[in-house]
Amino acid sequence: MSNKGKAATKFPGRVEKVIHPQPQTGEPEKAQISVEGADHLYREIRVPNRLVDDKGQKVKLKPGAEVDVTIEAQPATDAVATAEETS
Repeated sequence: MSNKGKAATKFPGRVEKVIHPQPQTGEPEKAQISVEGADHLYREIRVPNRLVDDKGQKVKLKPGAEVDVTIEAQPATDAVATAEETS
């Protein structure tokens, strides 16, 4: 995944728990991540617990794992410079 030319920021996080779905729902297993620096009401996010390592192997997150949460945007269409950044 290349982020060349994209505006980005990164937040540290920690896996709080792994949520196992009920078998009949067909939902994927999810990891609940607490994002440091986010507003209190929006601190936790849940994402499918399916990752691929640099060797192409499927891996899963475990409770307590430290992660980075990256937000990316196309600078020309999705992000604007603030006054303090352009001065």
